[in-house]
Amino acid sequence: MLKKIIDSLIDHPLLTSIFVVDLVILLFHKPPFIFSFLMLGALVAISMYLGQKLALFKN
Repeated sequence: MLKKIIDSLIDHPLLTSIFVVDLVILLFHKPPFIFSFLMLGALVAISMYLGQKLALFKN
């Protein structure tokens, strides 16, 4: 399962880099509220897209 996750992240380098940078900025910095709200929305959207592409628990 871990190999499938890593392979999917390697297949989408732009989304992976945006996801990582967005997560690090939200965790370690205090951006203004509106900007952090937009970044959180982008983080959720990227997570949902990658979750749909992975489909780890697909029967």
